[in-house]
This record gives sequence, C-alpha cells and structure tokens, in this order.
Amino acid sequence: MRDVRDSVRARLAQLAREPAVGQTVRSTAAATISYVVALQLSSEPAPLTAPLTALLVVQVTLYATLTTGVRRVNSVVAGVLLAIGFSALVGLTWWSLGLIILASLIVGRIVRVSEFVPEVAISAMLVLGVTRVGDTAWDRVLETLIGAVVGLLFNVLFVPPVWVGTAGDSIQDLARRMRRLLLSIGEQLRSPTPVERAAAHLHEARRLDNDIADVDAALRQAEDSLRLNPRVKEGLLHRVVLRTGLDTLEICAVVLRVLARTFTDLAKKREEEALFPQEVAVAIEELLAHVADTLVSFAVLVTTQVSESAEAAETRLAGELAAAAVKREEVAQMLLRDIQRHPSQWQLQGALLTEIDRILDELDTEHRSRRLMEELDRVTREQHERYPRLAAIRKWILGKRRRRAAD
Repeated sequence: MRDVRDSVRARLAQLAREPAVGQTVRSTAAATISYVVALQLSSEPAPLTAPLTALLVVQVTLYATLTTGVRRVNSVVAGVLLAIGFSALVGLTWWSLGLIILASLIVGRIVRVSEFVPEVAISAMLVLGVTRVGDTAWDRVLETLIGAVVGLLFNVLFVPPVWVGTAGDSIQDLARRMRRLLLSIGEQLRSPTPVERAAAHLHEARRLDNDIADVDAALRQAEDSLRLNPRVKEGLLHRVVLRTGLDTLEICAVVLRVLARTFTDLAKKREEEALFPQEVAVAIEELLAHVADTLVSFAVLVTTQVSESAEAAETRLAGELAAAAVKREEVAQMLLRDIQRHPSQWQLQGALLTEIDRILDELDTEHRSRRLMEELDRVTREQHERYPRLAAIRKWILGKRRRRAAD
C-alpha cells in the first residue's frame, strides 16, 4: 500500500511540473477571476466576454500574452465602434448585417489584428443585434478590457514557464532519429541489398521533413517564452543557439536524404552482389556510426544550458568529429581501390564521400562558432534597425554598467 501511495505521489509531483498542467491551472484561474471582476463592474447579468478574453489572452508565453491581448482588445473595440455607427444609421436587416460583416473584415485587416479579424465582425454583429446598443457596446468593451488586463497581470505575476527544455528535447529526439537511420543504412552494407530496402531508407529520410516541422514549432514556442521573460538572462543568445542548431540539423537531414539516394542508386547497379567488399562495408558502417554519434553529440551541445556540461559536450563532439575524420580517410583509400573494380560507378562512390564531408563540415565546432556569431550579429542589427530608441537605451545602460565596473 505504501508503494502505491509513493507511486501516486510521485506521479502527481511529475504532473505538477508539466508545463501543460501549469498552463491549464493558470488559464482557469485567470478566467474565473476576470468573471468575478466583471460581475462587479459590468451591468450585464452574465459578463462571459471577460473570462472568454482571459482564456484567449493567457497564452503559453508572456510575449504571446502581450501581443494577443493587444490584438484582441483592438478587434473588439473596432467591432463595437462599427456597430455603434451602423446602429445610428440603420437597424438590423439582412443587407445591413452583410454590410457590417464586410466592413468589419476590411477594418480588421486595416488595424492588423491578425488572427482576430473574425472577432471584429463577431463583436459588431453581437452588439448590433441588441436593443440597447450603447450600453451593451460599452459593456462588451469593458468586459474585454477586464479579461485582457486580468490575463496579462496573471502572466506577469505568475510568469509562464520557459519552454527551452521542451524544444531541446525535440532537437535531441530529431538527432537520435537521424542516428538510427544512419545505423540502419550501415547495417545493410554487408550483404546484397535489395533495392526495396534501400528505397525504404530513402523514404524514411524524406519523412524527416515532418519531424523538422514539429521541432520548428516547438522551437518557435521556446523562442516566444524567452522574450520579455524576467526569469531568463541572455534570452537572445539562447534563441540564436537553438535556432542555428536546428538549422544545422535541417541541412544535415537534407544531405542524409541525398546520401540515402546514393545508396539506393548503388543498390540498383549492384543487385546481384553486396554494395561493397566485406572490408569496405565494415569500414563504411563504422564511418556512418561515427557520423551518427556526432549528430547526437552536436544536439546535446546546442541544447545544454550549464557551462560545465556544455564544455563536456563540446569535448565529446570534438572527439567524435576527429574519429569520423580518421575513418573517413580510411574509407576514401578503400573506395579508391574499389573504383578499379567498378570504374563505371566512380561518381556514386565519390558522391558518398562528398555527402559525408558535408555533414561533418556542418557539425564542425569552428563552423558552428562562426555561424553562431554571424547570426547574433544579424539579429542584433535587425533589432537596432527596428527599435532604434530601445537600442539606444540599452546601449546607455550597458555603458553605465561598464563605467561602474571600471570605477
């Protein structure tokens, strides 16, 4: 019985740490509080617009909460103002309803409320359809403001979680899937490889595009969670590290797809025999295993936050790259001898080495550092151009801190 209680307690503790659980609790609490506040301030008997707005405003990240709250309030206010104007001129008829919907959708595009363009038309229709247009209109604006303010304050006081860990897990899972594919390709080399089996690996490599799209969605959520989050220091650096890491893995996935195509073409040429002699096949299998481990080590490096762990991950990546480079040279010499046996297929064996070189080059630590610095410079420059006053304030603050440190 005690073991069961301990297991249940551990499971509850694990659920409490889940970001989705925290999001559910925060959304429920914010909606309830906004409804209580609206009951005191609005003349409506059931001011449900306030909790509805709070639910939509309390997004997963603080940045999304701010942007969503502003757009939603703008959409409701625009719809209410349109309804007031129409009610002063015409009543509710079929043609006035169609006209106000058309006008609302156009105005929604003009005021740039993004996904809340239909909300402009919904607000206008609901307000136009009531008898006391003026009172109901302003009550709806008030309820929307209450929901937006409560939702915003809730995320300011109870800051949403940082989703970097979730995005990091997704990046590592992608690298492990690529690793499994490389190992599977290597295992087929020691015996005659049916074209169907090689083609299956090619199709699996193509399906990596779907995995990359899922990781990209998780990474966008993580990037939003780092923006304007008081929990996070150097949020820009974290965003750029993760984004450039995913970009590198995406390039490697493209090259891996080409590599799978090369093995498929070789399988078509050598249907009655093994793709390579036994010694060469073993060497290529070991080379692919080194490349596979390098992909995982790279993913661990870009998703590691603690400096000591990052140093260990970088050391491990450097070791994997060195081992892969040595094995690559060994395979190159063996393939050179094998080309004399199959001179008509030299271009496929050359392509094999080229594709391995491209993956290793993308994962190289120096290439990684250079790419990271270029991306940091680009993002910083864009921020300065987009928000010059904010950049000037930030520069003044940094200069002041440096003068204090020098003194």
